[in-house]
Amino acid sequence: MKGELKMDVNDYLPLRDVVFNTLRQAILRGEMEPGERLMEIQLADKLGVSRTPIREAIRKLELEGLVIMIPRKGAEVAHITEKDMRDVLEVRAALEELAATLACRNVTPERIEELKMANKRFEAAIISKDVVAIVDADVNFHDIIYAMTDNQRLIQIINNLREQMYRYRLEYVKDARAHSILISEHKDIIDKLSKKDEENTKIVIRQHITNQEKGIIRLLNK
Repeated sequence: MKGELKMDVNDYLPLRDVVFNTLRQAILRGEMEPGERLMEIQLADKLGVSRTPIREAIRKLELEGLVIMIPRKGAEVAHITEKDMRDVLEVRAALEELAATLACRNVTPERIEELKMANKRFEAAIISKDVVAIVDADVNFHDIIYAMTDNQRLIQIINNLREQMYRYRLEYVKDARAHSILISEHKDIIDKLSKKDEENTKIVIRQHITNQEKGIIRLLNK
């Protein structure tokens, strides 16, 4: 396990949910690696809780596909599979294309400036080489596009996939070769949006997701 697990106590959430969120974020951010065993006693000691909320959290993580149960071994962090990744990115691509279409219809000069600033922050994150900062900056860039859609149902559906998409984003940006491609794609998206070019914005967005899929498959097949 990379580093120490830190649990943010939330007075409004049951302890089991706080433990679940802590372990979930540790997996999604790569602090707990694929294949790593989830030892109930060890985790309980690290988080200062009993084994009961740990056991409940592991059960929920299994339902989300982030943890798998191995006979006679127990729970371990699930590996990223090509099938799971394709399924998530296929849905993401469709949602992103719809978001691009709606954003083109609502785009304003102010929003374009927001995107340009967001891409500058993305470039700064890449210079820092902090993969979590890079992913968070990428999420922020796309969130501005989602906000442009003015469609709360679409935003809600995208948010429901946010954590699963996060894991794949994180894997993709670990490859430094992807960084210049991402910056270029962001600039291309901004250009097409500023022209309210629905068709080409969709094409660029689709390619953006396709390149992510190819990049992750390359890493998986190493």
